[in-house]
Amino acid sequence: MRIDLHTHSTASDGTDTPAELVRGAAAAGLDVVALTDHDSVAGYAEARAALPAGLTLVTGAELSCRIDGVSLHMLAYLFDPAEPELARERELVRDDRVPRARAMVGKLRDLGMPVTWEQVERIAGDGAVGRPHLATALMELGVVGSVDEAFTSLLAGDGPAYVEKHELDPFEAIRLVKAAGGVTVCAHPLAVKRGRCIPESVLAELAAAGLDGIEVDHMDHDGPTRARLRALAAELNLLTTGSSDYHGSRKTCRLGEYTTDPEVYGEIVRRATGAFPVPGAGG
Repeated sequence: MRIDLHTHSTASDGTDTPAELVRGAAAAGLDVVALTDHDSVAGYAEARAALPAGLTLVTGAELSCRIDGVSLHMLAYLFDPAEPELARERELVRDDRVPRARAMVGKLRDLGMPVTWEQVERIAGDGAVGRPHLATALMELGVVGSVDEAFTSLLAGDGPAYVEKHELDPFEAIRLVKAAGGVTVCAHPLAVKRGRCIPESVLAELAAAGLDGIEVDHMDHDGPTRARLRALAAELNLLTTGSSDYHGSRKTCRLGEYTTDPEVYGEIVRRATGAFPVPGAGG
């Protein structure tokens, strides 16, 4: 089985619609794909309706968290999307995205870059606006050559155009996801190119609080980092996943570029009680 547990659609900051994403996943030879848009479940219905035969959909979300001034992302799988407490927190994060993005546009303009809110709004469309949309705007203007360059030079947590947003405490995120019947995996925890990362001691504390796993095989982790994370996961009795973090044309990663072991996937499904994987019927 080929299993990719981290992808994004136009419901957040990807460039493929949910229908295009699941069709692309099938074409890439995947057996299982997880839709994990940022703080959003808006793509679920379209993805389910278009799901090709032979492909299984795992519903999820990538939750925005922060601890001690450091941002981290929590992948949540197979939770009940209607559970009110978790739904309310996702809404608070989404509601803060627009004023935050507007403030970042203001900072970029103060730095002499002619980006406009109208341009960013057009790029985001119906998705939850975020930094990748700002990065795309900067690429359109020729200010940067890639999304990664935009983050590295301007939009990362320590960058001159960065603005904080409402984010969950990761311990609270674990509690909420568990209460909604879901499973939690810390996304790309040592992706240093994105900015400051949480120390390993925090990962140990999260594990003690019920974290299920860490994303190890990811484009932003080099070989030594993956080896360290794999060893750390063994020490902490955490599951290890691999995923593409696919964003369509917005990033260079391909669907299925990194994958999750079928036994790990089976354990995620076994632990979940809020929702279940959806088998494709040829949508």
